[in-house]
Amino acid sequence: MSLSTRTDQGQEFDDTVRQRSGWLIPIGVFSITALLSVMVLLFYLAPTPASLIEEHPAPTSRADPVALSINGIKMTIPANYILYKSARQGGGRNEIRLITTFPEFRGFSDWDSQSFSSNAADSPVVYLLIRVEPLNLSEAERLKRIYMNFVTKPAGTPGPYGLTEYAFRDDSGYHNEDLFVGGTIDAPIVLHCDRLSQQVRSPSCLREMPLKRGVVVDYRFKRARLADWREIADGVSTLVQSFRTHAHESR
Repeated sequence: MSLSTRTDQGQEFDDTVRQRSGWLIPIGVFSITALLSVMVLLFYLAPTPASLIEEHPAPTSRADPVALSINGIKMTIPANYILYKSARQGGGRNEIRLITTFPEFRGFSDWDSQSFSSNAADSPVVYLLIRVEPLNLSEAERLKRIYMNFVTKPAGTPGPYGLTEYAFRDDSGYHNEDLFVGGTIDAPIVLHCDRLSQQVRSPSCLREMPLKRGVVVDYRFKRARLADWREIADGVSTLVQSFRTHAHESR
């Protein structure tokens, strides 16, 4: 093979390399740009790990009895009171979230779904959380040992609906709430209620009611229903007790 032939072949090879290099570079730039764009979209739009595992409320109108237990307390609860689907599988739990309405204290139903989904200031919905509580404080102890440390006047002032009202200090973690106490000194009913504000348009009241040693029932209702605090307290107690009674009957 002559030198000119080898030179021509080398020239062709160089031309091929240059041609390929000419389209490889734009493809590489495009691929990197596309990859970066996908990463940015995933960062801003993809669900976070917490949202992937977080369970959302899923009430049902079915009333099948569900056998549950929490810290040794056995309960049989109709499925339409249970807020989360996973809890309707039954068994032992650290907490059980329930939903009902005042004044009937019925479970969820399709025909009344609008009432259950309402977050209006006067919504009839009452949320319950039965949970393990390691502190084991009675309401009287919780009032004395926790809340009284943060109020402006330990004696309180006469409040509405037969309640004693306490104002929390501005430097406390409860400064956006009001404290109301009813019942008796030995067996108080302690309610702390959100204040109406630009941030809280539909304020609620919360009570932490001991059920037995190591278990508490938290229930929450709208502050606009504060006049019904006695009836709500009695209704919640009766409802929870009915779940325990049904559990004994099913044995």
